[in-house]
Amino acid sequence: MFGFDRITFDLRIMGGQACIRGMRIPVSLIVNLVAHGKQVAEVLEEYPDLETEDVRQALEYAAWLTRDQVYARRPESVP
Repeated sequence: MFGFDRITFDLRIMGGQACIRGMRIPVSLIVNLVAHGKQVAEVLEEYPDLETEDVRQALEYAAWLTRDQVYARRPESVP
């Protein structure tokens, strides 16, 4: 799917959430850890089944999900 070969979806695993390589490690968990200051090495230490490429692809997938453009309306003229 769009080059994300490590991101998998299976209704029997974590209710179909985006996970890493069919494991019970959701992409959202990885993104949350990094967003809260964990270094990749720390994530890999906490989750030894993960590889550096798993973390990279999780972040890339999260960025891909937010790629939509938002068009703000111009403010109405105030008399």
